[in-house]
Amino acid sequence: MKTRPKVALLIETSNAYARGLLGGVVAYMRENKPWSIYLAEHGRGDKPPAWLTSWNGDGIIARIENKAIASALKKQKIPVVDVSAARLIPSIPWVETDDRDFSKLAAEHLLERGFKHFGYCGDNRFNWSKWRSMHFPRFIAEAGHKCSVYNPSKQKPSDAESHIEDIAEWISHLPKPVGVMACYDLRGQQVLDACRRRSIAVPDEVAVIGVDNDELLCSLSDPPLSSIIPNTHRTGYEAAALLDQMMAGKKIKSIDNLIPPLGVATRQSTDVLAIEDHNVVEAIRYIREHACDGINVSDVLKAAPQSRRILESKFKKLIGRTPHEEILHVQMNRVKELLAQTDLSLEAIAERTGFDHSEYLSVVFKRETGLTPSKYRSTNSR
Repeated sequence: MKTRPKVALLIETSNAYARGLLGGVVAYMRENKPWSIYLAEHGRGDKPPAWLTSWNGDGIIARIENKAIASALKKQKIPVVDVSAARLIPSIPWVETDDRDFSKLAAEHLLERGFKHFGYCGDNRFNWSKWRSMHFPRFIAEAGHKCSVYNPSKQKPSDAESHIEDIAEWISHLPKPVGVMACYDLRGQQVLDACRRRSIAVPDEVAVIGVDNDELLCSLSDPPLSSIIPNTHRTGYEAAALLDQMMAGKKIKSIDNLIPPLGVATRQSTDVLAIEDHNVVEAIRYIREHACDGINVSDVLKAAPQSRRILESKFKKLIGRTPHEEILHVQMNRVKELLAQTDLSLEAIAERTGFDHSEYLSVVFKRETGLTPSKYRSTNSR
């Protein structure tokens, strides 16, 4: 009888992102072969644990966050998979979030709300923040707008209080209304604190979206923070699958494995439309509230009376889509959400998103995304 592979997880349990990774590893084991897991108390950035030098295991999944951990793992003669953006050992397989897709989703979310001014609030200690600070302004520039980028001043103290004051000073000089992407949820909470200190209204003057969808942190923010939802479950699952292949002696095809986000959890911090045209605002609100009820453009015109030609012209100018395209956009986002986060049948999803038949939904979904619903679910499911 074969013994179970012994696998060490050097992943902290103190934050939602890391716990999501662990959940993905557990899911892989349940669906495949069981492992004997070693998960000791470990904090982000901690020194290598003493047990690592004498540990006799078969594989390791680790968030390699500092040079000391990297050096210790390089000495190991067993397979290692990295799930950290620090990328301190470029030669080993790496599974991480796709920061380009995160930035694109944040840009689209704020552009859809009609903002013309934008900011990125980062933390240049981390690669993922640096990458997002490159991608987000680029997507904003492609839409014809400028983006101010904030990173903590090296001259400022590194405590949270000083950061909030520094952010408040930056926010106060931005043109309003402005849409801000925070590099992660904790920074987003600090942006909200900074706005409150300067009596800047959120979301009317400053709308804020974070990253990681740490539900506790987002809910405790004032107002509750919108956030990009990472697919941490799939990230952990893919890392476990890679390690399993390596422990079996198989050759890994790709070193870099980037996982796209699941979507946006919209909360009060971005629940606004920075558009002055009242009729367009009413039309957009109606679409976003009723798109999945099977409405059409005629229904929108009843809710916001005006000529169809004028409404379509205004929509195209302000949000880059026609009313029909906006209805379909809202429907597709909801379909993606239900495919990724539930086990509902396609028939049930079609009924809940305003499609008369699942066959028609499949055709539209493939046309809009390039994937069949089943393929999308298999690659994005939690």
